Amino acid sequence: MMIHKTAIISPNAQLADNVEVGPNCVIDEGAKIGEGTSVQVGAYITGDTTIGKDCKIFPYAIIGIGPQDLKFAGEPTSVVIGDNNTIREFVTIHKGTAGGGGVTRIGNNNLLMAYSHVAHDCQLGNSLALANASSLAGHIDVESHSVIGGLAGIHQFVQIGRYSIVGGCSGVDRDILPFSQAAGNRARLFGLNLTGLRRAGFPPDKIGMLKEIYHLLFKANLKREEALEQISKEFGEHEEARHIVEFIRRSKRGLCSP
Repeated sequence: MMIHKTAIISPNAQLADNVEVGPNCVIDEGAKIGEGTSVQVGAYITGDTTIGKDCKIFPYAIIGIGPQDLKFAGEPTSVVIGDNNTIREFVTIHKGTAGGGGVTRIGNNNLLMAYSHVAHDCQLGNSLALANASSLAGHIDVESHSVIGGLAGIHQFVQIGRYSIVGGCSGVDRDILPFSQAAGNRARLFGLNLTGLRRAGFPPDKIGMLKEIYHLLFKANLKREEALEQISKEFGEHEEARHIVEFIRRSKRGLCSP
């Protein structure tokens, strides 16, 4: 391990052999850090926090601190972060609460840009980008391959669907449909995330199907349940269609619309 002499590390923290820890970092008891991860100047890792392999923790990030939830009473909860994540300067990631499942979880290959915030009990997938100063309130699910623009604020219990994009400075108080794009305060949909889908390699026929699903949901003058039944009937053999239906059915906040 390459540990700077000014770093403060609990003897009960668990660091893999080739972890790097920079000047003035603090790593408390309960922290577990995987191989190849670097923790840079002044970062603070506390609580029952597990960080995977090959992550880059930039200066002054704070991970595992108690949540900003008045119901939190000091119960044992945790943060679990996967592999190959980049967590930039001054990012804050708070541990979970008993009422929210007890775990704030972040998957693999994610980019959390400077000053972004992940609150208690959030569940983040893989290959996400949270731009500068975007803020996730508690209990938010962000599915894989999504992008959240800078200064966007996401309301608690909202779902952000896979391969979606939320524009900068947006205020999001309802669920963002998978494969779509949304922006504004309050946010509304602006169609499919066509650029993101093409860059991700979605073939034209798949994109065409998603356009038809979008039409059934928002332009066909159908009630929501009628639209879901029609989607299941016409496109139920496609995983993407099934996922959209399940996503809408489990919504707690309601669906963001055009």
